[in-house]
Amino acid sequence: MSEGIDRQAVEQRRARLTRIFAEIVEHAQVQCLSRCPYRDRRDLCTARFGCRNQGPLDSIHGLPICQCDGQLDYRGAWEVADPEEVLAQWRADSQQKVVEIESEKRARPGAFHCDAEAGATLFDLADNQNVRVDSSCGRTGSCHECVVEVLTGAEFLRDAGDAEGFLQDGFRLACQAQVISGGRIGVAPLRRAPRVLVEHVRGDVAPRPSVFRRGDEVFRGDEVIDKWRGRLLGIAVDVGTTTVATELLDLETGGTLCRGGFENPQRFGGSDVISRVSYDANHPGELHGAIVKALNNEIQGLCQQADVSRHTLYEVMLVGNSTMRDLMFGLDVQTIGQRPYKSLTEHETAAGSRGGTGLEISARRLGLLASSYARAFSPPLIASHVGADIAAGLVACDFDRRTGTRVFLDIGTNTEVVIATPERMVAASCPAGPAFEGGLVEFGLPACDGAIDSLKAVGNGFQYTTLADAEPVGICGSGLVDLLAELKRTAQMTPLGVFTAKGGRAREIPVVDDPAITLSRMDASHLAQAKAASFCGQFILLRMLEMDPGDVDHIFLAGGFADSIDIDAAISIGFLAPYTTNRVRRIGNAALEGARQLILDADRQERVARLVEEIEHVELETADDFFEVFTEACQFKPMRM
Repeated sequence: MSEGIDRQAVEQRRARLTRIFAEIVEHAQVQCLSRCPYRDRRDLCTARFGCRNQGPLDSIHGLPICQCDGQLDYRGAWEVADPEEVLAQWRADSQQKVVEIESEKRARPGAFHCDAEAGATLFDLADNQNVRVDSSCGRTGSCHECVVEVLTGAEFLRDAGDAEGFLQDGFRLACQAQVISGGRIGVAPLRRAPRVLVEHVRGDVAPRPSVFRRGDEVFRGDEVIDKWRGRLLGIAVDVGTTTVATELLDLETGGTLCRGGFENPQRFGGSDVISRVSYDANHPGELHGAIVKALNNEIQGLCQQADVSRHTLYEVMLVGNSTMRDLMFGLDVQTIGQRPYKSLTEHETAAGSRGGTGLEISARRLGLLASSYARAFSPPLIASHVGADIAAGLVACDFDRRTGTRVFLDIGTNTEVVIATPERMVAASCPAGPAFEGGLVEFGLPACDGAIDSLKAVGNGFQYTTLADAEPVGICGSGLVDLLAELKRTAQMTPLGVFTAKGGRAREIPVVDDPAITLSRMDASHLAQAKAASFCGQFILLRMLEMDPGDVDHIFLAGGFADSIDIDAAISIGFLAPYTTNRVRRIGNAALEGARQLILDADRQERVARLVEEIEHVELETADDFFEVFTEACQFKPMRM
């Protein structure tokens, strides 16, 4: 006699099988959404069919680079109901047109063609095509950053006005060029590809990272986090307002595998931190997404170059000024743009809800393509706009361990000054703006090929050099400092910035005849205000510590601009205080070097936290005579204490 069926046991087994199948389906769905089976360990696409995520060919292996961001459902890129129908449609299209457009996109990143209606500006067209164009003036035509090349359809645009008079034929300001009659227009944003400073004075570091190997296991502290995969990698990243510099490191040997860098893609939100804070308020998340995507491309490129897998990348050290760092970590930056100009992390630290302004988060949660067990870190901020990049830079030059008086200057869009005596350290931020880095000056450029980088007045003209020995297209920061110093030296410009000429005043100074490159009175005014910020920071802090610039023992100049500037010329126009020049040391990208040291030596992370606590932050505008000092600083003459 057969036994009766245990219905409860059957239901239990059925429920168990249902859970198993549900887990299988969920796992398959996760794999479909996050990991394409055709992407190998080098992030190369091995598929034998077309995919929308395929990037340019890798130069070593000859396979397309997979540019999937890890969140995209890759199935939609290549699975279709009827492949033959799609192929037939492709064949029906003009193949030559596709080839031309694709080659144009490769030659001109961001290029697009679209049908335009009357009344729209080229900026409007770019917005509709999701193409980002740089701007920091609210699209008024004053910042000269939204330069685009009109590829086709110029006849459908209104003639260029006075605001575009400095541009050569074929180029327009996207915010000023308006469509007057419907037609098809092709546009390419101007990409200047600025040089990225990755060189730095290298300090000795004995590797003692927080991630290490024992046998076939990878540890972080006392915790086993992964199995040994052949490498332990870290990456140091300096997120600057204009450029981003990177260095891929072997955590076991302390060696550098390769370095890289790229233009900060957030420039479409403005060229200075205040503009980006404002942009982020109206378009939350866009700036964060842009920098994460660009850094992911950089990580893939560096790993390709070093022939390593990004799955062995366990440590990411991110430094930058307060705004750049917090945007990188996806934090709300609105408090940085409002008095008292403090990061959200500073407010939370003051309220007792966090232990400090340093940051640590899962790299995957941040959206970075690294090991599943990777962590992203940032050292603490000093205060307000004096950010983690300066803290890292101070570690790089052993600022806190030197004797005598010291000055640390990181010159850029936002200049920071730290001055120390044996008893006291003070710091201040000087919002210089972009005038010396390619903004606000008609023919100003970042340090890119064709930019005039040094200059001397000779006879009735100027002798100059350009980066890469290319034909001159504009003037970068070091060239502008030389130009101002030479105009003053040859009495072509007064200390007040007034141009002199036979019979009266001149409105502009010709620098190059062909192509025409000039410096206008308005340009000089913008440059005066930018250098005045640097003047005020140094003057007020030196005065506070009762120091004479000529007596300072150690002067460290950090950053790309400082690396190429003529020190005597900068002193002559009041850009730098009159330090004893043989005591000045250029240390290159100190922030990147500091990030490298912090990622290789976990003990230095504790050291930088202690250092930050010892620094007194000074708000320059609180000085009783700040406006008098600033007015004096706008003159092109040496600083007098």
